Amino acid sequence: MDPRVERVISIIKDDLSKDVPLGEFARTVNLSSSHLNYLFKQSVGVTVTKYIRLRRLERAKGLLETTFLTVKEIGSECGLKDESHFVQNFKAVHGLTPLRYRRHYHSTHAVEDDGTES
Repeated sequence: MDPRVERVISIIKDDLSKDVPLGEFARTVNLSSSHLNYLFKQSVGVTVTKYIRLRRLERAKGLLETTFLTVKEIGSECGLKDESHFVQNFKAVHGLTPLRYRRHYHSTHAVEDDGTES
């Protein structure tokens, strides 16, 4: 993988909640925005913007599974500040709204009284 793409991925992973414009990523690795997007898509399979959205939705999924934060709080924590877009994007990727995903996850991963998973 191109080291410039690796650098952008590292920056993205450092803080998913931060909104960084594509141009800023491109300047960081001395490329134009379009060339960075081209290299990124060649290496990762999606554009920088889509990669960020998918990582944010994965982080949200993890928070839905492991915390009692509200959907709004999770969206904000993951940089998905518009709740309606967050819900729409989450459903498009995971097939369920965030609340339904949480309920489904906890109903299928419930721990029984003897400490074993059902």
